[in-house]
Amino acid sequence: MGNMVKITVNGEEQEVEKDKRLLLFLMEKGIKIPHLCFHRALIPGASCKLCVVEVKEKDKPPKTRLSCAIKTREGMEITTESAMVHQLRNKAIGDLLKMAPRADIIHRIGEEFGLTTGRKPDGCIRCRLCVRICKDIIRAKALKIVKREGMNYVVPSEASDCIGCGTCANICPTGAISIKDKENSRTIMIRDEIIGRHPLERCEMCGRQFATTKFLKHVQELEGSHPDTKEHNKLCPTCVKLHAVKDRKLLAPKLG
Repeated sequence: MGNMVKITVNGEEQEVEKDKRLLLFLMEKGIKIPHLCFHRALIPGASCKLCVVEVKEKDKPPKTRLSCAIKTREGMEITTESAMVHQLRNKAIGDLLKMAPRADIIHRIGEEFGLTTGRKPDGCIRCRLCVRICKDIIRAKALKIVKREGMNYVVPSEASDCIGCGTCANICPTGAISIKDKENSRTIMIRDEIIGRHPLERCEMCGRQFATTKFLKHVQELEGSHPDTKEHNKLCPTCVKLHAVKDRKLLAPKLG
């Protein structure tokens, strides 16, 4: 047992192997310490600066140290939570968010340890263009504004009224709304919330997937009062134009 030393952690005496990484020991004891860049297989790089603790040795005043970077020694007194520790962790998480403002893990660490992270940016400037065009032009009413923690957010309506037209994404000035077509399906999202997910129809001429079933039905219903009631083929915009050009050529009077 000659390689064991005694240290104090938050006022409680502990026995530990000499020269053991302090962060590893604290983690093994179930003492939560925020950290991001530490890995057991690598020499600590001490980059994230989140794992700071207070360390007092002998008669020296306590100092803040990164627990990933120091090893256990006889008589160390460790304090894992203090005003200075909290202040430095706040600075560390602020620096990390400047580099990766949308990283979920940083925001989760901030929430768990009571650190100041501010609101997670979502790219939306609350211009309401998407809400207005969906309601006034498309007439689907698939989006609405709700208040969360005193701030307005664009969210999908509870009725799942999205028809998958993608107009909201096209009009969004910041790209906060995204469209992804994959495996015969279209997904429209704002932040991590799904606005709508729909099957895609194929053009009967070129075979390209071009619109959702719900969108085509919506258009048909809006034009239901039109006197032209004959059944139309499902054609993409490009093939509609080609088809129109072909029809005009067939109907044009022959010269000579």
